[in-house]
Amino acid sequence: MPTIRRLPETLVNRIAAGEVVERPASALKELVENALDAGAANIAVRLAGGGLDGIEVSDDGCGMSRDEMALAMERHATSKLPDEHIELVATLGFRGEALPSIGSVARLTIESRVRGAGEGWRRVVDHGVLAAEGPAALPPGTRVRVEDLFGKVPARRKFLRSPRSEYAACLDVVRRLAMSRPDVGFVLEHDGRRTLAVQPGEALASRVAQLVARELADDGVAIELERGSARLTGVAGLPTFNRGVADHQYLFVNGRPVKDRLLVGAVRGAYADMLARDRHAVLALFLEVPPEEVDVNVHPAKTEVRFRDPAFIRGFIVSGLRHALDSEGRRTAQAPAAPAMGNWQVEPISRSAPPAASGSLFGSAPALRDAAQIWRGYEAAVLAPPEARAEAAEQAPASAAAHPLGVARGQVAQTYIVAEAQDGLVIVDQHAAHERLVLERLKAAGAQGAAAASQALLIPEVVELDEPDCDRLENAATALASFGLSLERFGPAAMLVRAVPAVLAKGGVQALIRDVADDLAQNGDALLLGERIDHVLATMACHGSVRAGRTLSVAEMNALLREMENTPRSGQCNHGRPTWIKLAHGDIEKLFGRK
Repeated sequence: MPTIRRLPETLVNRIAAGEVVERPASALKELVENALDAGAANIAVRLAGGGLDGIEVSDDGCGMSRDEMALAMERHATSKLPDEHIELVATLGFRGEALPSIGSVARLTIESRVRGAGEGWRRVVDHGVLAAEGPAALPPGTRVRVEDLFGKVPARRKFLRSPRSEYAACLDVVRRLAMSRPDVGFVLEHDGRRTLAVQPGEALASRVAQLVARELADDGVAIELERGSARLTGVAGLPTFNRGVADHQYLFVNGRPVKDRLLVGAVRGAYADMLARDRHAVLALFLEVPPEEVDVNVHPAKTEVRFRDPAFIRGFIVSGLRHALDSEGRRTAQAPAAPAMGNWQVEPISRSAPPAASGSLFGSAPALRDAAQIWRGYEAAVLAPPEARAEAAEQAPASAAAHPLGVARGQVAQTYIVAEAQDGLVIVDQHAAHERLVLERLKAAGAQGAAAASQALLIPEVVELDEPDCDRLENAATALASFGLSLERFGPAAMLVRAVPAVLAKGGVQALIRDVADDLAQNGDALLLGERIDHVLATMACHGSVRAGRTLSVAEMNALLREMENTPRSGQCNHGRPTWIKLAHGDIEKLFGRK
């Protein structure tokens, strides 16, 4: 018979370390969070070998006395939880096993000095065993060094990645924590080389742009929204400023960096019809809610949270992002890239260009006559007056000052509209622009009930599912009905579908219900159905819009430009591509050497 026994303290700490210290970045996160909770105004981080060979974190916080330092190395001892109300924790963490867990799998050196004390104290723990302690000379604050991580746990160390990969994880940790506290200065050095430095007291937008992407200063919008006790701030990149991976999305809840599926899904929903499915927004969002409205103890590393009202939080984020992006809907034009401008400077050579003259400068009289005939043919072919110029002169307004997108002056390749604005030249992709306009019309009709119209099934269809999925669908039946999906319980493990949204009537009912059930299980809300409807509407808009290759009159071009000026998010098509670009007068002057 197996016997029950108490585990040794060293083994208990190593088990706890398995949850807390997965890699060097995990230990670094704990140490920097401790420094922030200690009230530090400046934090310096030094890494060696990507954190595998050494981690050092120095701060100018409140420091620890000799007795407090000894107590901090005991499990479940902390200064971050003043009473028993664990749900009201207001610090980055209150976990008492962080330092002893790190000390059980590495050589941990802590030096600290309280403000006003004559000297500091030093304590060394080598893989769970007290190795040395004594006085230490250092300024007020705390300095922690972690060396030989997993040195006596080879099974853990062999699963670590290369120093370059571990350093990338450490850099991401410091970047996220530095972003969450613009009032604190951070310095990161790796193998003696400074790789990150930010000054304390910076504005939030400036700190985010410095750490994420400097382009956010011009291609981002500020987020500032309050609803009840919830507050959302941050910087969100315009849809035209996107990345191929979601690594540049930084999410914070009450100052704590998190990677939460609910928040990620809310961001995806906000950008649903403005980005292609393989592109991701660049942003940093800071959500503040009362501590009792969020549970931060879901994950051992506190990277996931659970909200008391997830539907409210998701809707709050989606509406905040969409409102900010709509208010900046006309700032989505893109200037031509430098390579494109360089290509414009290549001199065009026509096939009918006259051949280079040989012999004397003037040549003989017959040669001159032949050259003149060739030039007249070339001139007639190349310099012919463009079509529709008279029409443009008659129908287009003489001044472009009254319209942000200018007035149409012509059409290129039966695809692009060329317009003259007060501050430059505007080029519009007619198909992409009209595609967005048609989609917004469909959505406006949907807001009045057209998109939510349902199509009754001639014969109701039975969909067999797991019982928990049926329970979730039954609880969400009222919300699903507002999208046009009518269903009811049909036994313990089946649902009866009586009607589907009209725009999805030609799709498979079985696949639709299963996808909605999966989404309810993952996110707790029926947003996938709305995203599917948006996707179908986008497809309809694409097929119903002006196609490339169609000749437009000047009146039609100007009508398209005017509607774009009055339509939200008209700067991107339904797939996230820009619908228009602007070449400023200064750029044109540079092309011709005038500036």
